[in-house]
Amino acid sequence: MALATGVAKQVRYKKETTWGTAAGATGGQLLRRVTSDLDLTKDPYQSNEIRDDYQIADYRHGVRTVMGSINGELSPKTYAAFIAAALRKDFVAGATTGAGITHAVVGSTFTDSGNGFITDGFVVGNVINATGFATANNNNHYVLVTAVTAGVITFTPLDGVALTAEAAGASVTISVVGKISYTPETGHTDDSFSIEHFYNDIDQSELFTGCKVNTIEIGLPPTGMSTININLMGKDVTTGVTEYFTTPTATTNTGILAAVNGVGYALGSRQTLITGLTINYAGNMSTEPVVGSNTVPDIFEGRVVINGNLSAFFENGNFRDAFLDEDEIALMFVFTADNTPNPDFISFTMPRVKLGGASKDDGEKAIIQTIPFQALFNDAGTGASKTTLLVQDSSVA
Repeated sequence: MALATGVAKQVRYKKETTWGTAAGATGGQLLRRVTSDLDLTKDPYQSNEIRDDYQIADYRHGVRTVMGSINGELSPKTYAAFIAAALRKDFVAGATTGAGITHAVVGSTFTDSGNGFITDGFVVGNVINATGFATANNNNHYVLVTAVTAGVITFTPLDGVALTAEAAGASVTISVVGKISYTPETGHTDDSFSIEHFYNDIDQSELFTGCKVNTIEIGLPPTGMSTININLMGKDVTTGVTEYFTTPTATTNTGILAAVNGVGYALGSRQTLITGLTINYAGNMSTEPVVGSNTVPDIFEGRVVINGNLSAFFENGNFRDAFLDEDEIALMFVFTADNTPNPDFISFTMPRVKLGGASKDDGEKAIIQTIPFQALFNDAGTGASKTTLLVQDSSVA
């Protein structure tokens, strides 16, 4: 007798065209995971009738709802569709200069004598690269943008290796790597997914429809793999004895990210003493049952709320004073799959953040600060994203 095992279970998904209606059976995507515990729940109703036989006469099933989480280890491209659904904007191409002969490398800056960087759309937090320089080290060398003016982009290289000074003259293109998503001011998407659990060893399929992203937690410990927890709410489930998604696309094969590889930038400098980070997204989804149906008519979106927590060695008073003075700061984190000049990566930029504390522990050890933070909508103009959170993924094409 065959029994279902986790290693034989497959998770597949596809974006729906209409909420709650199963996506087409072709073109599904296999999803990497640590666990996926999506399941159908029902609201139970028990009779309160008082009877002379001292017993309960009836128990009924009510509204059907899909609930659960997909837990994984964070890797480029793998969870991009769910991150975009949470932020409510599809991943799109970022800024590019187009080929030009006005660009130079001066210290930790790209300069443009044509003053086009702002017009092109570059913003703080972009990871960019250049092609066309005469010096090989300056090409395909990913750098994090830390400041932007019309004629100067200031950056820090992801691998910590400086670029080489080079005057303008070569035909150079500077571009955002991969694609970006962020919570926009208008034109928000309302994505839902059909997600299948296929138990290959016992030929059982469970297709969960109408699944929307309610929360995401990104965990970036100082040691170990980075993690992602995606909590979903859905409409219903359909079961079968054959797979629903036929010939799904193979899982991604990008490297798993670890917080030991990458860049943290805050308070005007590269941060090297952060000991942990979590970023929390909440979409504040809700449902309302209706008379005459055992499923809800929709899952309603609420405000996007981004907050988190970072911990860091107590090196100076900068984080503490930013908390005490209620200063607004930017937080930028790029996590890479390796230490090469052009690694796979995912970046998180929160252009306007307030700190909610700066408490310190104690003991016969290094003192650690715990720093909760709240990200806010950034309505600043030139050189900054008008959003609460911008995510960039190098592997989304």
